Amino acid sequence: MAVERRTRVRFFLSFWLFVLSAVAFLDRTNISVAGLQIGRDFGLSNQHLGWIFSAFLIGYAAFQLPAGVLAVRYGPRRVLTIGVLIWGLATALTAILPTGMPDALLFLILVRCALGIGETVIYPAANQFVARWIPQEERGIVNGLIFAGVGAGSGLTPPLLTWIIVEHGWRAAFWFSAIVGVLASAVWWVFARDTPEEHPGVTRAERREIREGLTCHSVAAPAARQGGSRKIFWRAMFSRPDLVALMLGYFSFGYVAWVFFSWFYLYLAQARGFNLKASAYFTMLPFICMTVFCLLGGGLSDRLTRLYGLRVGRCLLASVSLFLTSLLLLTGSRVHTPRLAVVVLAAGAGALYLSQSTFWSVSVDIAGRSSGVFSSLVNMSGQIGGAITASLTPWLAQHFNWTMPFTVAAVLASAGALSWLMVHPEQSMDE
Repeated sequence: MAVERRTRVRFFLSFWLFVLSAVAFLDRTNISVAGLQIGRDFGLSNQHLGWIFSAFLIGYAAFQLPAGVLAVRYGPRRVLTIGVLIWGLATALTAILPTGMPDALLFLILVRCALGIGETVIYPAANQFVARWIPQEERGIVNGLIFAGVGAGSGLTPPLLTWIIVEHGWRAAFWFSAIVGVLASAVWWVFARDTPEEHPGVTRAERREIREGLTCHSVAAPAARQGGSRKIFWRAMFSRPDLVALMLGYFSFGYVAWVFFSWFYLYLAQARGFNLKASAYFTMLPFICMTVFCLLGGGLSDRLTRLYGLRVGRCLLASVSLFLTSLLLLTGSRVHTPRLAVVVLAAGAGALYLSQSTFWSVSVDIAGRSSGVFSSLVNMSGQIGGAITASLTPWLAQHFNWTMPFTVAAVLASAGALSWLMVHPEQSMDE
């Protein structure tokens, strides 16, 4: 009897979504590393930089719902490839901005808004991929891998781009970001497919393994074989109280995360007295913690789900991690020793990312075939939180001190922890 060959194509594609996630955060955080040089060239203050940071998030948040609809109707392969090309173009436009341009602030705001619009598709498309390709018992670790790209991209950005900026100027850093994005999108287009049935490299054994592991596979698997259902169940989606709870929770998550993404580099330089190179290296620490704890949280979520069910594996884990985040932010912002403060605040970033994969796994658990749209609504609220913190953080630091932004973030993290008590992933829309 011939031995049936098994493949693991879904894990390679999940890994490439990790790469695209890292590239997305390389492109969205490069301006915070180059902010001092850009501000000096164009006469921009911290408040102006805050508006530029917020412009990205406003564009990103505003187009989340259309991105989710596109991911459901046209599939993650096509939508994600086009999205990456758009954000690569926006990054390149930043690099060609001439020094001394009188309307540089407006130009940067518009270009960063366009970058945000291009990047809207990354996670709704990734979540639609998870819904069609990943068995339920693997969703936590796969989402953990995808979102580990957030920490990897953000963590590598400061030292890598600082070196490029020092050696070749800030424009070279943006050209580098744009080229990497185009290459990553080309690989995705060549190797990805919208469903396992469409992929020539997936064996029957892997297709069967995927079908059997999908939530409510009697419904979801036939939809996957037909290329995925294009119908979006709007009424069922908006009747879920846990959609509101998840949006509130992810608003808090986004607010806290963007304190690190947009201002931590400058916080170390301005509030803690680190020089440019030291700031670049110490800024890596929170993002290393995000990467490690994101993977850990995904694996832990899957294990707890198998042992105790979805409420414990998804909701309890996320709630505890957000409470821990709040505690560490309050402590780290009040530590007097700069290096110890970095370590404690980095641990807070890591604790936050213990909950990252659960937001997205729960979206698939609840919404099934409509998860691209459901997760885009959740993600939209997170980016609104990020847009607020990008502009509010320098205002709080200026009118109070640098402790206040972390205090506000800690309060919101606690509120996010409480919101998870209203989430019920064991009740699927597909059922």
